[in-house]
Amino acid sequence: MPARRSSPWRPRLHHLLVAPLACLLLVFFGIPLALVVVVSFFDLDQFDIIPTFVLTNYVELFGSSLTYTLYANTIKYAVIVWAITLVIGFTVSYFLVFHVRPFLLQLALFLLCTVPFWTSNVIRMISWVPLLGRNGLVNTVLVASGAVPAPLEWLLFSDFSVVLAFVHLYTMFMIVPIFNSMSRIDRALLEASRDAGASAWQTVWNVVVPLSKPGLVIGSIFVVTLVMGDYVTIGVMGGQQIASVGKIIQVELSYLQFPLAAANAVVLLGAVLAIICTMTRLVDLRREL
Repeated sequence: MPARRSSPWRPRLHHLLVAPLACLLLVFFGIPLALVVVVSFFDLDQFDIIPTFVLTNYVELFGSSLTYTLYANTIKYAVIVWAITLVIGFTVSYFLVFHVRPFLLQLALFLLCTVPFWTSNVIRMISWVPLLGRNGLVNTVLVASGAVPAPLEWLLFSDFSVVLAFVHLYTMFMIVPIFNSMSRIDRALLEASRDAGASAWQTVWNVVVPLSKPGLVIGSIFVVTLVMGDYVTIGVMGGQQIASVGKIIQVELSYLQFPLAAANAVVLLGAVLAIICTMTRLVDLRREL
């Protein structure tokens, strides 16, 4: 019986299937990103953009101590928010998956976690102002109860309020992937761990955490990426007094300094990609998912 010959059209059909998505990525992601990189090498004469190839923007960027301060501040927020959301996301997901037995109740509680995300981010941020302000509800209760002699100034327009808003906004991006990974864990593995004499903490650390790595990495990528590029939250909750890389890019765009803003955006993109590559080296997401 003669061997079946593979059709020469099969690879081309595969290419045709991928072509629509590839075209969308090229038009809405590839071309805009390429334009940002090109504009980052343009020169700027006050408010006039000169289409030429210069390294002035990058030299000015890396030659300023302000750049390193901004990146240190941005990375500080990213690390703090990542650590807090990781703890909250893991704890909530673990409770929902392993301690809530009826599936409908588990689904109802999971959907309840998403209720705050049905509103705009700006509205959720502004809702903290009457709570944390000098004459807000929190300070009023603390002063009235005698816990503090005067209203606390650091509750609003400070690092605390910025981190609090970030955690409020982005915790769900950590919960969802961790919940998805934990829901795939075979309960028999937990029973085997307990039968082998492992404590609850040993089971969590040696069984649940390793099997939840894809969700932990994906959630970490979401949170770190969003925090690194967010400038609205820092502007609103920081009272326009706290700077970050995203905030500086927004200010440069408002002053029509497009080449300098593009250079900042390219460097920020490189930093975020470096962080993502480091995280993805911890686990092979393509194999796990």
